[in-house]
Amino acid sequence: VQLQASGGGMVQAGGSLRLSCVASGGPFREYGMHWFRQAPGKEREFVASINWIGSSTDYAESVKGRFSISRNNAKNTMDLGMNNLKIEDTAVYYCAARRYYTRRNPEELTFWGQGTLVTVSS
Repeated sequence: VQLQASGGGMVQAGGSLRLSCVASGGPFREYGMHWFRQAPGKEREFVASINWIGSSTDYAESVKGRFSISRNNAKNTMDLGMNNLKIEDTAVYYCAARRYYTRRNPEELTFWGQGTLVTVSS
């Protein structure tokens, strides 16, 4: 499956952004979908995931209550709503997929999008 992330940009602290990921070339509804991020000089880290039907979500503690993941299986899309953004949220955000299951370890993810840059300024 091919993944295309979009929606990144520059925003002031406290602001909001919405990222989107479009999937093609595979049975989207069979995949657990994820967002990861990687800040300069840091390892890629888990942000959020959603199971194949959208009934179960998981969030990193650092974004819980501020970010919201959702998916539309009819449109093969996944979104990440980000509110009350903080400077430490600055990173390249990647969407990723794994068939059937969701995982927090990036090494267990099968498919990756190209990333979209989010920059939060003071």
